[in-house]
Amino acid sequence: MRKLLFFISVFCSMAVQLGAQNPGVMEKGNLIIFHAGSLSLPMKELAAEFRKLHPGIKVLLEPAGSVECARKITDLGKPCDIMASSDYQVIDKMLIPKYADWNIKFVSNEMAIVFNDKSRNANQINRSNWYEILLREDVAYGRSDPNADPCGYRSVMTMQLAEKFYKKPGLTSKLTAKDRNYMRPKEVDLVALLESNALDYIFLYKSVAIQHHLRYVELPDEINLRNPSFVKLYNSASVEINGKSPGMKETMKGEPMIYGITLLSNAPNKTAAIEFLTFMLSQDKGMKIMEKHGQPSVIPQQNSNYGKIPDVLKPFARP
Repeated sequence: MRKLLFFISVFCSMAVQLGAQNPGVMEKGNLIIFHAGSLSLPMKELAAEFRKLHPGIKVLLEPAGSVECARKITDLGKPCDIMASSDYQVIDKMLIPKYADWNIKFVSNEMAIVFNDKSRNANQINRSNWYEILLREDVAYGRSDPNADPCGYRSVMTMQLAEKFYKKPGLTSKLTAKDRNYMRPKEVDLVALLESNALDYIFLYKSVAIQHHLRYVELPDEINLRNPSFVKLYNSASVEINGKSPGMKETMKGEPMIYGITLLSNAPNKTAAIEFLTFMLSQDKGMKIMEKHGQPSVIPQQNSNYGKIPDVLKPFARP
């Protein structure tokens, strides 16, 4: 009996030491991540690599439009550990301070006009005539819903900025009035329509085009929402979307495209969430994967809630 107790004591001691040396070994449970549709492919790869280091944690990914992701938390009360938005403003305006305390800006992107070899006028379209081709009667184009997805309101902002850049009064209203039946809840829903040739063109993030090996028109910096040098110009574009509660409206202003990520205040698995965020935001780990998928890192960015960020995550932001 004494020998048995001795071996149990030794085993427990070894287990504690192992856990202290490698906390990931002792971690387990589900990790729930709501994320923008445009993060689907990099998130799948991130989750697979993270599981190799933390096999006890099951990463549950739920892609949707970023506004829809936020509403799952605010309106439906769905459990969630981490939310990653394609527009950091969604977290700032819809989740902070009631549902989250801070928001780390982590990657950038840009708007593009995306198509494939079978798209009508595929060999004619360019950065000077794309809007003329989209308005042709025999051409069908798609965009995502501004009330569900940042790519949707960014598409409208791109139109507003194009109207000024190309000096084409009324361009925005003409484009938004056309092909409304092809509007979808999130931008990646449109990729299937393009690949099945139901659509000729879509307003989409450049990263998604790269990830799906699609052709795209690179738009001028004055309208693609990429270049911080044009922040004042981008600010001149704005779109009203549905707000936090029925009847309320939220005005989204044009800004250089920056994604945000946060840990929910009532996250069911905070320990695993912080482990994942540390992995994802590290330049030699998660950010390598993001850059491979066309979403370059912008870490670290200034953060108005810097003091509320957990100490282990503070290196990924600045005050």
